[in-house]
Amino acid sequence: MSGKKPILTMEGITKEFPGVTALSDVTFRLFPGEVHALMGENGAGKSTLIKVLTGVYTYDQGIISLEDNELHVTSPIHSQEVGISTVYQEVNLCPNLSVVENIFIGRELFKRGRIDWKTMKVKSEQILKRLDLTIDVTKELSSYSVAIQQMVAIARALNISCKVLILDEPTSSLDLNEVQQLFNVMRKLRQEGMAIIFISHFLDQIYEIADRMTVLRNGQLIGEYLTNELPRFKLVAKMIGKEKEQLDAKLEKESQTHIEQEHPVFLKVVDGSKQGSIQPFHLTLHSNEIVGFAGLLGSGRTEIARLLFGADKLDDGEMYVRGQKVDLSSPKQAIKHRIAFCSENRKAEGIIPELTVRENIILAIQGVYGWFSFIPKKKQIELADQYIELLNINPRNPEQLIKNLSGGNQQKVLLARWLITNPDLLILDEPTRGIDVGAKAEIEKLMIRLSEEGKSIVFISAELEEVIRCSRRVIVLRDREKVSEWVNEGQLDQSHIMEEMAGGSG
Repeated sequence: MSGKKPILTMEGITKEFPGVTALSDVTFRLFPGEVHALMGENGAGKSTLIKVLTGVYTYDQGIISLEDNELHVTSPIHSQEVGISTVYQEVNLCPNLSVVENIFIGRELFKRGRIDWKTMKVKSEQILKRLDLTIDVTKELSSYSVAIQQMVAIARALNISCKVLILDEPTSSLDLNEVQQLFNVMRKLRQEGMAIIFISHFLDQIYEIADRMTVLRNGQLIGEYLTNELPRFKLVAKMIGKEKEQLDAKLEKESQTHIEQEHPVFLKVVDGSKQGSIQPFHLTLHSNEIVGFAGLLGSGRTEIARLLFGADKLDDGEMYVRGQKVDLSSPKQAIKHRIAFCSENRKAEGIIPELTVRENIILAIQGVYGWFSFIPKKKQIELADQYIELLNINPRNPEQLIKNLSGGNQQKVLLARWLITNPDLLILDEPTRGIDVGAKAEIEKLMIRLSEEGKSIVFISAELEEVIRCSRRVIVLRDREKVSEWVNEGQLDQSHIMEEMAGGSG
């Protein structure tokens, strides 16, 4: 960025909450015409820095300047007015409104005292065209997939003359093709001179799209680096404060997990299918085994997981648990068969934000006992403390509201909720999405240990490298159909699986 002036500077930013210093003397620079990655673990201060910039939080010390003018943002609406547009990790849209209404909400166009729907429709289509997306913008948003809803959220952010575009985990719900479409848009905006802050836990994406990166750890600035000058293992070391070898050591047992003939079959599906959800498939899950599901968004990974947990019911086919034919028509029945399921959507289907860590942890075991067999609070605290220690959940206060925990620690609480039921089959749908590399390593290590203790685990992840690293077998799905199954003996070719996921090498 030689010769250029920053469009945005944040100098000496400090933000304190009761008993916690979230940011301590942090400096951040953003130049026009660049994609700048903000990196760090959950709890490193990334979200706090963004919320300070966009007026969600007031800061205790420091100076913020936009185009050499000192800036005092008082609210998110004010941040939009000065040219700072944000798309947060959790999509905040109105599913009962049309795409047009979502894009223009709060900024409606009027003509002769009435909303100008015709112009808004045309402009919405033009904005979405920049994202290579052609849809009926008059349809209700809820009729579209989560991936399209994410793109609509980005389109809404672009629907102002923004100078700074903040993308906080925008690719979490996008498949590989949609990610590339987004990156093409980001490159175009970068060429036009827009300054983009990009937050993602996908290192491949960071190294593909980012020009520079700023690394935070524990609320402090670790450094600012050109992406092409910072190797990945050094980035990881700076983010978690550990050397690469220490991180690798956490997973050193992964190649030692094997499924032998004497390990019994826990669950088997024969010709199982559900109309509009998944084509007929066979599936065998052994004890002492991690089975990974690989596939693009909408390939059928989650659809199978929901069938195994009774959240959806098979239309055809048979399911057996421990050799006995079962009819899993509800999650309650699945839990009785010691099957547990951590959903990919921890916000909507996982945590209860207004409850404490303790209350979230004991939900599943309370359901097993029955809601009229109340677990004494003393026993609840004992159980919560046990699993907080086991999973290294921070902070360690069981009475902390779960909504105040980082994403990685929220995910650990959900794992604790199901581990406390002592399941024989644990289905983990994107358990590492949106969490930092340190927490990922801890969860991967936990999966491996549980499989060695005799648990059967289904592991679903959008990160193929992660699936291969942890799984003894990998099942590949495409277009809601099981297309192949691979045994992983330490030399599984990632490119072959990618070809299967994409439908061939052509």
